[in-house]
Amino acid sequence: MPLRIINLFTLLVVILGGINWGLIGAFQFDVISLLFGRGAGRTNNPTLTAQVFYVLIGLCAAWQLIVLFRRLLVPRQRP
Repeated sequence: MPLRIINLFTLLVVILGGINWGLIGAFQFDVISLLFGRGAGRTNNPTLTAQVFYVLIGLCAAWQLIVLFRRLLVPRQRP
């Protein structure tokens, strides 16, 4: 059960990250930067909080890749 919760959480984060990237590509609108700022000055450097969220999205994507390849390479046993 805990693994299923982790899988659902990481999938949700990856979907939200994908939507964010879609908004960046289509409209130059970054929701993460809007919520957590771009840092000091006129640079495009994200704040530490925004960087943490970007890393979290990347880790969740890596987790989902593991889940995907595990399902592709290891067939499920049906009861």
